[in-house]
Amino acid sequence: MSAQNGFVPPAGLKGPHIQSLLASARFRAANTGAVINDAREHVLETSQGARLQGFYSPGPQPGKKGLVLLLHGWEGSARSTYVRTTTRYLFDRGYDIFRLNLRDHGESHHLNKGLFFGTLFDEVFEAAQQVAKLAANVPFFVAGFSLGGNYALRIARELSRRSIPAICHVVAVSPVLDPGRATDVVDRTLFYRYYFLKKWKKSLVRKQQLYPDLYDFSGVLAHNTILGLTADLLPRCSPFDKPADYFRTYTLTGAALENIAVATTIITSKDDPIIPVQDFYGLRLNDLADLIVHAHGGHNGFIQNYRLNAWYEKAMAEIFARYGN
Repeated sequence: MSAQNGFVPPAGLKGPHIQSLLASARFRAANTGAVINDAREHVLETSQGARLQGFYSPGPQPGKKGLVLLLHGWEGSARSTYVRTTTRYLFDRGYDIFRLNLRDHGESHHLNKGLFFGTLFDEVFEAAQQVAKLAANVPFFVAGFSLGGNYALRIARELSRRSIPAICHVVAVSPVLDPGRATDVVDRTLFYRYYFLKKWKKSLVRKQQLYPDLYDFSGVLAHNTILGLTADLLPRCSPFDKPADYFRTYTLTGAALENIAVATTIITSKDDPIIPVQDFYGLRLNDLADLIVHAHGGHNGFIQNYRLNAWYEKAMAEIFARYGN
């Protein structure tokens, strides 16, 4: 893949924090309005009654090249900058796009009484199955970022047991492999801890406002670390008593991905300030998986020039083009 060999950011953009900040900088999405605003809202309901919101952008010739399902990161949404710019890039190259909101992300808090937890995989897998039906006999792809990348990798693994029509390739950008370790890293970095705590607390307040008979987070919201808030929230609202037990259920280190059942590309960087690169070096992968580790890129960044284009957008387009009709 030619794009693999071409990612060397300019000197002024090499820093991991500038890369990570630019990933979500709103001004990068300034030219994505048309495709985002014209998207059709879909509410997908699973067999267990969970409802997930998504936005479908079919091209002028729907299914011309394929359909791409995009999964955002924790406390991001279908409107996150990195999702919007990827949507625009792939849409302009003939792909239909479906942007899924995980439970309680974006403006979807009203759709389910239960809270979002990283363990809620089945509803995302079933949503992917439903989205794939929109592909109408053309290639179907899944691409996820950060926690969305974790979900994408779990989808790739689950395909050894359950099927998704026409799925050809999964891409995971800066995926979370060890959520417990990532939480520790974020908690030790003031800026990232503040960023995620602020967004998470806002989400919990919104949930409490919608369901005041079910939730009172007044004590929980006093915590000033993600681990502390998690430890307080879990016994109140989940089957887990301890964060370690909770995180273990969606940890993907070691041999967790050795049974991936679809072609998969994993993209990360050595300087990711949130996801330790050591997690990737210990992976046991089969021949269907390709791991790309760049020296630079930060978290979800991979900004390759001063036009602020993301390298992985070109990489995805090149990967997906292999499956063209």
